[in-house]
Amino acid sequence: MVPLQLFRSRAFSGANLLTLFLYAAIGIFFFLLPLNLIQVQGYSATAAGGAVLPLILLMFLLSRWSGGLVSRYGARLPLIVGPVIAAFGFLLFSVPSVGGSYWSTFFPAVVTLGLGMAVSVAPLSTVVMDAVDQDHVGTASGINNAVARVSGLLAIAVFGVFMVTEFSGHLNRNLANIAMPESSRGELRSNEIKLASLKAPAGVEPATAAAIKSSIVASFVFGFRLVMWICAALAVASAAAAWWMIPERTELVLIPDSQHAHFMSGASASRVE
Repeated sequence: MVPLQLFRSRAFSGANLLTLFLYAAIGIFFFLLPLNLIQVQGYSATAAGGAVLPLILLMFLLSRWSGGLVSRYGARLPLIVGPVIAAFGFLLFSVPSVGGSYWSTFFPAVVTLGLGMAVSVAPLSTVVMDAVDQDHVGTASGINNAVARVSGLLAIAVFGVFMVTEFSGHLNRNLANIAMPESSRGELRSNEIKLASLKAPAGVEPATAAAIKSSIVASFVFGFRLVMWICAALAVASAAAAWWMIPERTELVLIPDSQHAHFMSGASASRVE
């Protein structure tokens, strides 16, 4: 299904490696941020969606401008600068704790991440398309989209486990200082996968329940910050991939006619079967 000759292009391979890192960060970010906004910060579902709207608007409004960066500076520079800006955005998301105005806590991070993604996405698509001949543009785009989707899913699986582990460890350390029945402690441990939606066990004293809730929130923020640092590291790794693998000028990879014909006949045979 995939003509592996496409990966002979250093630019094409570098673009997909960049996609792997950057979209892994985006995947786990968009998985955990709504949990933070709704379960920890107390936003409604509508408000949580509106909180990331500036990011979407920036990518929409700046896409034409960022596409023009390729003709002016080449694709390599925007694909280094964009992920670095996105890395700063992820770091800004690790700053807020609980409470505070959206405009002074999450808005600067949303705008910074949106700007970084706006600078990155259009040049990335340009590199993928320009690295192959016209007959394989659709295939190249499909490969890149598949890499983006798979990287996001893998990130949620891997870093989701990491998040639960760090949340659990931090929560257990906090709960060790709170007096409660052992049965209540065991109930909390068995439901730690719920993260910030975890509730204090029924029957505990109101003061104890408040202390448990505070520990749950603090533990989620602790784990969220660690994951945001990992996201920043992945964004920097994607910038490094662009610096290392994407040349100033993209060289076109042509698949010989005989191989192209073999590929197309194989695809036709698959359709017949």
